Amino acid sequence: MTNLRDQGVQVMREMLPGLLPDDVPNDKVDFGSAGFAGELMDIGLEGIFGRLWTRDGLARRDRSLVTLGILIALKAESELESHFRIAKQNGLTEDELAEVIYHASGYAGFPAANTAKAAAIKGLGK
Repeated sequence: MTNLRDQGVQVMREMLPGLLPDDVPNDKVDFGSAGFAGELMDIGLEGIFGRLWTRDGLARRDRSLVTLGILIALKAESELESHFRIAKQNGLTEDELAEVIYHASGYAGFPAANTAKAAAIKGLGK
């Protein structure tokens, strides 16, 4: 049986290099599980990064495009910051990321696209 949490931590290490210390084994990484709603990050690690990002069928680059579109429509600024960095790590160029924002303005609306632009500026360090 596959340990989805360990897979999720590994995917996170690959898509957000430098976020987690290299000398801490995957099963020992702590995301604040002792605090309020402490299991939330483990749920995300297992269900999203461990199960969804490791599936066959779409390349990580394609998953990044889908994820950005959804997060832009939701105006999920905090998650967008990370996912712009992830998308760049997954092979999207900054020009392509700008095109995602432009394209989203027509479908999710200008306010959502503007929120995404602000998140991209923070996430990409621009």
